[in-house]
Order: sequence, then C-alpha cells, then structure tokens
Amino acid sequence: MYFLSGWPKRLLCAPRSPAEAPLHVQSDPRRAFFAVLAPARLSIWYSRPSVLIVTYKEPAKSSTQFGSYKQAEWRPDSTMIAVSTANGYILFFHITSSRGDKYLYEPVYPKGSPQMKGIPHFKEEHCAPALNLEMKKILDLQAPIMSLQSVLEDLLVATSDGLLHLIHWEGMTNGRKAINLSTVPFSVDLQSSRVGSFLGFADVHIKDMEYCATLDGFAVVFNDGKVGFITPVSSRFTAEQLHGVWPQDVIDGTCVAVNNKYRLMAFGCASGSVQVYTIDNTTGAMLLSHKLELTAKQYPDIWNKTGAVKLIRWSPDNSAVIVTWEYGGLSLWSVFGAQLICTLGGDFAYRSDGTKKEPLKIHSMSWGAEGYHLWVISGFGSQHTEIESDLRSIVKQPSILLFQFIKSVLTVNPCMGEDRLYLNCGEASQTQNSKSSSARADHMPSRGKNPFADGGLESQGLSTLLGHRHWHVVQISSTYLESNWPIRFSAIDKLGQNIAVAGKFGFAHYSLLTKKWKLFGNITQEQNMIVTGGLAWWNDFMVLACYNLSDRQEELRIYLRTSNLDNAFAHVTKAPVETLLLSVFRDMVVVFRADCSICLYSIEKKFDGSNTSASVQVLQEVSMSRYIPHPFLVVSVTLTSVSTENGITLKMPQQARDAESIMLNLAGQLIMMQRDRSGPQIREKDSNPNQRKLVSKSLPFCPPVVLAQSVENVWTTCRANKQKRHLLEALWLSCGGAGMKVWLPLFPRDHRKPHSFLSQRIMLPFHINIYPLAVLFEDALVLGAVNDTLLYDSLYTRNSAREQLEVLFPFCVVERTSQIYLHHILRQLLVRNLGEQALLLAQSCAALPYFPHVLELMLHEVLEEEATSREPIPDPLLPTVAKFITEFPLFLQTVVHCARKTEYALWNYLFAAVGNPKDLFEECLMAQDLDTAASYLIILQNMEVPAVSRQHATLLFNTALEQGKWDLCRHMIRFLKAIGSGESETPPSTPTAQEPSSSGGFEFFRNRSISLSQSAENVPPGKFSLQKTLSMPSGPSGKRWSRDSDCAENMYIDMMLWRHARRLLEDVRLKDLGCFAAQLGFELISWLCKERTRAARVDNFVVALKRLHKDFLWPLPIIPASSLSSPFKNGKCRTVGEQLLKSQSADPFVTPEMDAGISNIQRSQSWLSNIGPTHRDTDIASSPGPQMQDAFLSPLSNKGDECSIGSATDLTESSSMVDGDWTVVDENFSTLSLTQSELEHISMELASKGPHKSQVQLRYLLHIFMEAGCLDWCVVIGLILRESSVVGQILSIAQSSEMDGEMLQNIKTGLHAVERWAATDCPGYKPFLNIIKPQLQKLSEITEEQVQPDTFQPVTMGKTPEQASPRAEESRGSSSRASLSQSETGSNSVVSRKEEDTTQADEEEPFQDGAYDCSVS
Repeated sequence: MYFLSGWPKRLLCAPRSPAEAPLHVQSDPRRAFFAVLAPARLSIWYSRPSVLIVTYKEPAKSSTQFGSYKQAEWRPDSTMIAVSTANGYILFFHITSSRGDKYLYEPVYPKGSPQMKGIPHFKEEHCAPALNLEMKKILDLQAPIMSLQSVLEDLLVATSDGLLHLIHWEGMTNGRKAINLSTVPFSVDLQSSRVGSFLGFADVHIKDMEYCATLDGFAVVFNDGKVGFITPVSSRFTAEQLHGVWPQDVIDGTCVAVNNKYRLMAFGCASGSVQVYTIDNTTGAMLLSHKLELTAKQYPDIWNKTGAVKLIRWSPDNSAVIVTWEYGGLSLWSVFGAQLICTLGGDFAYRSDGTKKEPLKIHSMSWGAEGYHLWVISGFGSQHTEIESDLRSIVKQPSILLFQFIKSVLTVNPCMGEDRLYLNCGEASQTQNSKSSSARADHMPSRGKNPFADGGLESQGLSTLLGHRHWHVVQISSTYLESNWPIRFSAIDKLGQNIAVAGKFGFAHYSLLTKKWKLFGNITQEQNMIVTGGLAWWNDFMVLACYNLSDRQEELRIYLRTSNLDNAFAHVTKAPVETLLLSVFRDMVVVFRADCSICLYSIEKKFDGSNTSASVQVLQEVSMSRYIPHPFLVVSVTLTSVSTENGITLKMPQQARDAESIMLNLAGQLIMMQRDRSGPQIREKDSNPNQRKLVSKSLPFCPPVVLAQSVENVWTTCRANKQKRHLLEALWLSCGGAGMKVWLPLFPRDHRKPHSFLSQRIMLPFHINIYPLAVLFEDALVLGAVNDTLLYDSLYTRNSAREQLEVLFPFCVVERTSQIYLHHILRQLLVRNLGEQALLLAQSCAALPYFPHVLELMLHEVLEEEATSREPIPDPLLPTVAKFITEFPLFLQTVVHCARKTEYALWNYLFAAVGNPKDLFEECLMAQDLDTAASYLIILQNMEVPAVSRQHATLLFNTALEQGKWDLCRHMIRFLKAIGSGESETPPSTPTAQEPSSSGGFEFFRNRSISLSQSAENVPPGKFSLQKTLSMPSGPSGKRWSRDSDCAENMYIDMMLWRHARRLLEDVRLKDLGCFAAQLGFELISWLCKERTRAARVDNFVVALKRLHKDFLWPLPIIPASSLSSPFKNGKCRTVGEQLLKSQSADPFVTPEMDAGISNIQRSQSWLSNIGPTHRDTDIASSPGPQMQDAFLSPLSNKGDECSIGSATDLTESSSMVDGDWTVVDENFSTLSLTQSELEHISMELASKGPHKSQVQLRYLLHIFMEAGCLDWCVVIGLILRESSVVGQILSIAQSSEMDGEMLQNIKTGLHAVERWAATDCPGYKPFLNIIKPQLQKLSEITEEQVQPDTFQPVTMGKTPEQASPRAEESRGSSSRASLSQSETGSNSVVSRKEEDTTQADEEEPFQDGAYDCSVS
C-alpha cells in the first residue's frame, strides 16, 4: 500500500506573471513526460531528472482570441498533445526531437570510467531529450469545452452545448456528426425497455467524463449533478448506438475517475464524499460498491466542512486513489475504501503550538511512474490576502510540488508467497515475505524497505506484539538503478535473507547476510530482458517470467542465487503468450497468462556434477477465458491448500496440505477452483510414488465458486501445525474499508464424524484499525504499516521562503504496527452459536503472551456495546462471553481487569453476567490469587457498604500476612485505614478483650477513626476463618486499652499484626517473624517485652531447635570420624572437635546497640572479662604461658572494635584454627603437618555452619531477643550458633539481677531435654553441651536458690503509654547489662525512640529479600 515519505519537493518554476502560473498537469501514457499548462503557455517536463525541457508561449494576440489554456490530453504514442482553451478551441501540438542525436541533459562520468559504454538504449534512458513543440492544427468547436478524453485513436470532447464530438488526432472530425446528449436514452439498467427516458433538458451537458477500457464505456458527470455510464451497444459510435444507465440517488456529482483493473467508477460529490460504483454484470445497472468519506469520529471538526470533492486520481497500479476537496486537503484510500492518509488532521492540519494551518489547495495532480511520485499544482489558501509581504506571495503562488511515496510490495507484486515469522537461532528475526517489505524509489537511488525485528526478545509473541518502529533499509544498487529505474517488482525469500528487485530491464538480487548486490555480469543480457509477470523465490532460486527482447519470446527463467548472474546458468522455458502473474506454492509454480489461461509447473532441483540447477515441467493448463472478461482484471492468482472440505474428511489424509485449489482475485471478486476428486482415485499400492504425486498434482479442477467480494489481498500458508489447525488452515482476506475476513475451517471435536448439515468452513468478517500487510498465522497477529508525522516548524524562523515548505508540511515516516484479531473471531463464533469451535481455537492459542488481553478485549467490547445500547437487546451476548471466559484459568483476572477499565455505571450489568463480586473475591482467596483478590476489593468498596469491604479486606490482609506478600500487606493497611476514615457511621462501643497499643507501634497510622462493625470477643486467638464473619483479634490477657476513638482503627490493625506475630512465634517461625517485622515496620522488641511470659516462651526446646535448623538451612553438627583417632591425642584429652567448639565458643557476641555508650577501652575490657570465666571453667589442661594467651586474645579485641556482625563471623573462622590442647603440641611443630591433619577439622567446622545470610539473621534475632529479655530464645539461638558466651551472658544476667524464676526453670528443663535428644538423635551437639555443662550447673544452683515465689516481682503489663516510655537518658544504661536488667525488672521500658529507629533500620536490613549480605553498622 502507499505511504507518504519525507517532505514534498518544490520544482523551480517561479512564474514572473500570473499568465505564467501553472494550473494543470497531465502525464503522458508512459509517465515519463508531464505537460504543465499555464494560462498562456505549455511546458513539457521530464520526470527523472525532474527538469523543464521545452515551453511554448502563446503570442498575446492569439491568446486573446483563444482564451486561456484549460486542459491537456496526450496522444497514446506521446507524439501529440491536444490543449483545450476557454473560448472553445482545441490546439494540437506536435512534439519532435530537435537536434537529432543531441540531448538536453546528459550524465557526465569521470574519464576512464567504464560506466555505461556499450549499453543499448543508453541515451534514451539516461538523458533528458531535447524536444520541440509546434502548433499544427487549431479546431474551433464554438462552445466552451468541458472535458476532453483520449480514446484509442480518437479524442472525445464534451462541450457545454450538450454535444459529444469524436475527433481524430489529426484534427479531423472524420465526417461524423456530433452526438446530442438529449438523444441518448438513459435507464436504471440495460434490461429495461430499449427506449429509456431521455435526459430531457435542453441545457444538460457533461461536466466531467472518463473512459473505462475494461467496461468499454464512459463514466460521466452532468452539470446538474446527476451521474451515469454511457456505453456503445455495438461497435459503432453513433447516437442511436449509445445507451446510458444512471443511479437515481446521486444528485450532487462533481467529478469522476475510473479504475480499469477493478472496474470501478468513483464519483466525487458536493457533500465531500466519494461514491464508488461498479456495473452489475447481469443487468448492466450501476451498483454502489462503497463510499469514501471522512467520519465524525476521526475528524470531528472538519468531516462535513471539506467542500465538494475537487479531484480524484487512481494510482498507476489501480490499488489506491487520491481525493482532494474544494477547501483544500488531500487523502489517500485503498481501492475498497480503507483510509491510508488524510492531511486534514494531526500534524498536517496543526502547527506544533496548536494553531491551525491553512490546508493545501490542489488545482491539479498527476501520478508519476509506478506511483512513486505525485505531481501536484498547488496554491496555498487564498491568493488575495489583504496584507501580503513579498515573502508570503512567493509561498502562496501556484507551484509544482512532488510528493514522494513508499509503497508496499503487496501493490507491486501481489502474487508472492505467504507471510511468515521465523525464529532463527533464538533471535526473533522477523521475516515476513514480500508482502510487508516496501519498495521505494525516488529521484535519489531507490530503497527497498523490509522489516526485520532486531533479535533479543525471548518470546516470539512479544517481539511481534511490541512491533519494531525501525526498518532495515536497503539501498538498491545505484549501478542497476541508473539504467533501470523505476523498480517494478521486488520479492523476499522465505527466510527473509535475500531480496530480488526488477526494474525496467533485467533484475538484481541482494543478500542481507553479506550485504552485497549481485548484478548481471554481461550488461547486454540485463538490457535484453523485461520482467513481465513478477518474480518469486523458490529455495535458493529466483523464478521469473520475462520477455526476451532479442528473440522476441516470452520465457520462464530460473536463476540460482549462489552462481553468477548470467544466462548461462539459467534454466529457460519458453512460454506461448505473455505471463501476467506468477507465484510459487511449495514446489509448484503457477502462472497466469494474457490468454486467460492458468498454467501449473512443477519445479525441482537437479544436480549435474558440480552444477546445481532447477528444471521445470508443465503439469497442467486450465483455461479461464469463459470466466474472465479481460486478462488485465486479474489482480492475483495463488495456489493454496485450502478446500471446502477440511483435512479430516478427505479420502487420503496426506492430501490435506497439497495444492488443493486455485485462488483468483478477479477485480476484487475472490474466485476459488478446487481439485475435482470425484473421479477415480489412484490407489496407493497401484503405482509408484512419483507417478502418484504427479497425478495428484494434475487432477482436474471443478468450476469456479465466488468466495468473497471487494477483496484486496489474500493470505494462506502451506505449513501445518496440529495444535493451531484453525489458524493455519484458514484463508485470510483484506477487504479495504470493510475490514478483514477469515474463512475458518470448523473441526468436529475429538475427530467425531462431522454433522452432515454443518458446513465445514465459515466466513467471518472483523474490523481492524490498521491496513494489513501481513498475517502471522501462529501468533494470531496482523502486521501493518502506518504513516507517522514529525513537525519541524519550530526549528525554522520565518524569514526565508525556502523553509516554508518544511513549515507547511510535517516530515512523514512509515512505522510498523500490529494488531490482535483473535477476540473478533472468538466473538463471531459465539454469535453464531459455535462455542465449541471458539473453545478449540482459544485453547490452541492459550499459550500466546497476549492471550489474557484477548479475553479482556472481547469482554470489554461486548460489555460496552450492550450496556450502552439505547434499545433492549433481544439476545445479549455478554452471558455467553462470560460463560466462555470461565473455561480459562484467567477468568477472575479477566473480569476484574475489564471492570477496572470500564466506567462504574456499567459494573452492575457486567457482574449480573459474570457473578457476584463477593463470590469472585472468595474464589480468588481459595485459589490463593491475592493480587486479583485485591483488585476485587476495590470493586467491592465501590459497590458494597463499608462494613462488607472491611470484612473482606480483613480476610485478605490475614491471608497476605500468612503468605508473606508484604507489598500487598502494606496496601491493605492503607486500604483499611482509608475505609475507616471515609466512613460516616458512628463507631459502636469498643470491644474489651483487646491488647494495649504499644507506644512504638504504627506511628504513621494515628489520627484516623475506624468503626468496628462487630466485636468478637469469643473468637479464639490463633484462628483464621474464611467465613464472611469478621474475625477480630483478641488476646487472653490485657483487659484495658485506650478508649480514644482515634486509635480504634490503628488498634484494629495492630491487633491483627500482633496476632500474626503470636502465631509465627507459636509455630517457631522465627525467619518469617523477622521478615514480617522488617517489611511492615513492626515493633518487635516492645511486643516481645510484653509477650515474654506468654507467646514468646519456648515451650519445647528440641522442636524449636530442629525448626530453626530447617528454616535457616543450618546443618546439624556432626562428629568427624577421624577426630576419634587423632594423631595428637592421648586418651585423657578431649577430642579436637570439642576444642574447636570450645575455642569457637570463646567469641562472644556483642551488639552495637548494647555497647552504644561504652568507649573502645571499656569495650575491649568487657570482651576480656566475658572470655575470662569461660576459659577458667572449661580449660582443664593448663595453658603453656601468658604470651600464648595474649597472642590468642589480641586479634579478638581488635576485631571487637570494628563492632560488626560480619567481623564476629570472621573471628570465628580464624580462631577455630587455634588448638587449645597446648600440652600435646610441640612448640616447634611445623605448620604444614598441622594443616594436613587439621584440614579435615577445619572443613568439618565450615561444613557445620549455615549460609552467611542465615548467620547474619540469627545473630540479629539474638540481639532482638536479648533486648526484649526473652532469654529462652537467646539460649536456643546460642545453641544453634554453638556459642557458649551466649549462655555465659544469660548466666551473668541471671546472677546480676532478679530474674523471672519461671524463665530460668524453663531454660533449665529445656536444656536437659536438648541433652537427652542429643544423646539419642544428634551426637554432634554433645561436645558443645559438654562445654556449657558448668554453666548449666550454675543455672540449676540459681534456680534452686529462687524457691520462694516472693523473691521476684511478676512483670506488670498495661502501663499507659506515658509511663511506658521512659526518657532517652534513662533508657540508656551505663553498660548494656544495666540496661538489660533494667528492662527486665518489670518497668516494661521500651527502647528510646532514637535507638528504636536504628533498631528498625537494622531490623529491616537482614530480612529484605535479596539484600542479606549486609552487615549491621
């Protein structure tokens, strides 16, 4: 199809006076010359290069006699021009070559350049000829001339006195009388009585007319606005032999243009629309085919203000039409009415600052060669503006503009294979066949354009859906172009790696891989052939139909891509008549010839020695002359595997993808001829396979059947895919303004026998927003191209005339677009009660990345149509569509996405069809699809009372907490608060069984009110219910809470958070608890302080230990076998494993917050004092000396100064190498032998640790529990990390302060349980338990001392927030222990705000997903 490219160019023809201003342009039949008329001069321009050759000036005296020039018409052989003038004269000019062999412009080459020496036709092709114009004859018709038209060897002239003159080109009237229009009978069709009604008015005359060769008659527009078609009944052209038909509903015709290929007549109307008529073959009546009109939807401000249609011009290949209007503007439409370009909107009509431009007014226009250019004579706006600077007058003057076009190969070579998308080596390199490549030529070397998606997207679906805006531009070889412009055909191979182009003579091809052109070595061979029927690729061969000039013979030639381009390597088959069209299907070539016959050839590869060639043999010929009135009317011919029977019902299944039928586009009518399989079939065993193959390829064809009307393009594929049979066996049609159609096969389910009454195919129409250039079958996509515009007017200052063109016009580029069509087809099937087929088709495409979008689009479109319909719909489709979508797992998402993109007013209609949103919400929860459930919550919030949405929000919040969907949790907290703040109802009395809010709770959720729709004191604390009852969190203790209604809603959320934390602790899910606290900013320490004796107790140490090992991926310790028989050891000594553990346990764990106030010296002392007792208690053997001890300790204190968790772990690794049993090891013991034997132990030690991430998290949790005084948890974590210092710390805390005896008792019993478990199940723990045995004994001593219950105070809960948060100075003790003991003695102190902030920041770090390797600083 045609697309504008770049800016238009202005030709230099500055008129010096109004008499020289151009007003009409007309190209000669070959489109090499253009005649340009001014009121008193005739100029001839050459098209390439665009130069003025000769001008004839009318002398002033004769100019007043003739009047100004009006119209020009060329003689078919371009030797004469007839010009009509205002006063009724026709002037005949002869064009002669002036100086023999001399040329006006010649290309100049540098000396010694081999270019273009011995080329035949060189001068004619390359040089602008020097011509003379002389007036030979003047004919006076004595009435103003309205229209003149060249018809074969005559000139037909219509004058304003109602006469039609037939004039010979030599200026003679041939003795024939002029025909009076009032004597020509007119009727509605040719079947009416011969008399017919005469026009009957004395003053009726023809205003505009055009001859149609394929209909053999004239389309005419009369001065009263009526239109008609006049046809000679017999070959003689006299009044008695003419008959006219006219449509009765057109009364405002202004102009007419005829399309010979599609037999269409386009009549412009005063209303601004174009009515396109065709002639009914049977009755001869004029039938309205379609209209070209701007819609109010696309052009709301201009659609009915364009004025009358001024000019209509069909493109040279008849595939597009240009329309202009009285008040300016230009539009381009495809043959059956798809709009491609219109300059009345967008950047054409508005400047970048939003002001409106004056539309371009076009006085006359004519297409250039092959449609690459449009010559336009323009004047911008009115020429009589009141204040006119010199600058503006230059711009406003009429001038010649050249618009440049890019056109899709679809228009050039319509019968080129199919369009595909391949994936080459994992790249989404898009290789449509030539249908979507675009060839382009202009005054510069022409460029063939071809879309290639750049690779790199994994999914083929995505790469095509996103579309790639950039084109791969290939410059056509200038050597080839110079003598063969314009390019007439181009083709791309199946893999999208090779392109072939054919111009005036010969052809050339290009490889996208090597980026090189291959041209004929012998230039005479190139200039000797003219490609007539197009060219196509077959594997590595180019197949083309050409005319051999020297032998005057039509030929079919095949060239191999890899060999040199030379006739010596070509396979040539002679053809009896000219080939008009050619296409390739698998290994068959189908050609359509000028005698209306179709010939099928089989093509196969031959290897003779080193040469590869292809041979062709005729399979069969089919004459179509009975069905085709004129060979020029055939637009395309293709072989397809499509048949009315689908593959299941064929007698031989392997024929399913054979060449089953010929598709012929005859002037927009798609005609199908199927193979006739009703005759005797050859059985498989009767013949050899080759013969059988040939016979099946040469079966006769049935009589033709018309499949569709108004068809522009056809796509099919010969590939097979069992999964997507519907899409691959379908036939796709592009029908212009009517959108697209698909002829879809219907398959019985599970290969059942099909119903006899059901047809096996169905034609479904659907609308599409782009002009289709290619169909991707498996991807269910249509690819197209669209003109995009860029404004550059802001770059120019308005001070020179040249730049005005860039200001008036935007720069045009072509971009690729794509569109999904699957939802249209599914909907059409559902409308026709073919739900089963729709389901089969949808299931085959369910894997496409945009399939959810397809379902959503279908639901949305049906909803919009039905819910906004004014009249009641008798048989609504929405329930059917809803039921259809439920067949897919995406049902819930589809509905909610559709609802949220639709206005609220339509929701009731939607949910009446798909179901209650509350039920859908619960289905989402059951299916664990929380994000979709959250979307339904927004709908519930709008459709239900607040209580219902809060109740559902609570359910979702709890589930999200349970599943650790933290983002969703944060949204839900916001949502619950928003519901509370937006409510008008008064809050009911607050429930009593609730826990106090911690002062460090959700600070940012304060100052909002919430009403609890019901109190639920009786709900058990840890239960979660999916019923629709509101489950309120409640706790067993804490009977008072703040009655301040502002906190109610924060309390409500806090309750749920507390309850969740309690459940996590009860289930020993410490890792989840850490993530939960970090992600939601939960105040863990203050909450643990309160829950110390309840939820934060460890009930079963062994279970907790096992669970932590599992959660943190921490390996259970094992005893290395070799350590039992270690070379250094004597019987009395402990095993190395114990010592390793012992030395490891010597590393205490100090947290930054504990030591916040201690100086470095103090801190190192505290390290030493911590370590001292452990060594005294555990070392049985004496140390070799203090120096050794110091050497061991010095790195410890240095490391301690860095004060980071990371350093603590480094320390453990380094110190684990130190062996405590110095008595056995000799001082001069070589390190080598030590490492050899100890290597195992070191590796065992490393193996007994978990991941670094887990270590950071465990140490962090240890710190949290220390702060909160949950000593039993500290012990469990200490056991896992195997750090005896932790137990030592707890002991010292227990000694220094009055401790909760219950907790100590719990720790004691817990550790005993662990001992028993280690003895039976996990001996790896025994060495460590032996190390901490002395501390354990101390512990039991302490617990026995604290027998009386009076010695310790129970922790009092429920202080008011003011009491509960002491000042910062108080909460910071002089040492960490002091602060700990203070927080444990029942004052329920909470870490001060500042410290808590750092805590919170630290707390979030280790548990952020993916950000674990941080060290707390």
